[in-house]
Order: sequence, then C-alpha cells, then structure tokens
Amino acid sequence: MTSPDAPTEARPQRDKARPVVRRESSRKTRETIIQAALDEFSSKGYDGGRVDEIALRAGINKNVLYHHFGNKDDLFTAVLEYTYDSIRSRQKDLQIRGMDPVDGMRRLVVFTGQVWVRFPEFQRILSSENLNQGKHIVGSATIREMYNPLLDTIRSLLERGQNEGLFRENIDAVDLYISITSLTAHYVSNRYTFEAIFGQRLMTAQRIKQRLEHAADMVLRYLKP
Repeated sequence: MTSPDAPTEARPQRDKARPVVRRESSRKTRETIIQAALDEFSSKGYDGGRVDEIALRAGINKNVLYHHFGNKDDLFTAVLEYTYDSIRSRQKDLQIRGMDPVDGMRRLVVFTGQVWVRFPEFQRILSSENLNQGKHIVGSATIREMYNPLLDTIRSLLERGQNEGLFRENIDAVDLYISITSLTAHYVSNRYTFEAIFGQRLMTAQRIKQRLEHAADMVLRYLKP
C-alpha cells in the first residue's frame, strides 16, 4: 500500500518545478508577442501599428500583452532591441576578428548586405524609428551597447590592416560602418523604385551577389593606402 506520506514528499519537487515552468511560459509568451509586434510594426510602422492587432496576431488577451510590456512604446522598444540583437548575433557568428584584414573586411560588408536582403522587415522597423527621430533608441542603453563589440572588431581589423600596410591611416570606425550600411541597406530599401526606373530585376541571387561584391570592392579601395 502506498504510504500516506508519499504525496507530501513529492509535493516540494512539484512546487519547485512550477516557477521554472512559469518562467519558461512567460519567456515564450514574450517571444510570441515580440514576433507579432515585429510583423505589425514592420508593415504599418510605429504610428500605424495597433496594440489590438498585435494581441490578435499573438493569440492573446490585450491585458496579457500589457502585463509583459507596459505600453506601446515599451513594446516597440523591445522590438527594436530584438531586431538589433538579431543583427548583432549574426555578425558575431562571422568570427572575422582573427581573419586576414582584407578578407575580414570584405566578409563584413557582404554579410551586412545579406542581412538586409534576408530580413527586409528589420529595415522597415528601423525606417519607422528614424521617422520618429530615434526616440525609442535614445531610451535604450541595451541597443547602444550592442554596437561596442562590432566597433571593436572593425577597429581591430583596421589596426591590423594598417600595421601590415594594407589600409591607410585615420579611418574612423563609426564613419566606415555607416558607409558599409549605406552601400548595402540603401540598395534593398529602394529596390522597388530602382527596378521601376532602370527596368532591371535587382533581387535575383546573381544581381545581389554582384551588388555586394561591388560594395565590398568600394570599401576596400577606400581603405587602400
């Protein structure tokens, strides 16, 4: 016969597991909300995006959404942080810091362009934030800190390239990264108008490869002594 004490002994283990389960459930709910918000804001912008629609996309009650994110601004900031983290995480996987400086710089340019091509919703989110003068990023130290490792990597490539006589001196890492982003992101964000004006299909695999190699060549020629 089962001892009457058995349920009592098992209960603490079950009770101990409950907070872990709740945390995991809470994490998954937040992720679902952020993905739904990314879809909503990337298609309608911050001003056009509606919390009601986000809750509907996420399949949750609006009160649950507000439990995790206090208001629309907090939610949009979380989406921005998710977007930047996704970009930075992929750049970390490049492991270019120890590469030959020229090869590493080329890889950074091409990869940056590939991110914009693969995730156009990221660019739409950032365009919306620029229309709002970056007000959400100003309030997010998390986003600003994400760029420190990237800039350190660029500076390391520049320094090694300069020491080896491959790159010229007096290159600002921030200016360089802004140029890399401009050479790659602008192509994607303006693809529809460019295609209409020039009568070319710009988003084929071959055309994208050609464009990103062109951008990398421009950066490397700029860096040459």
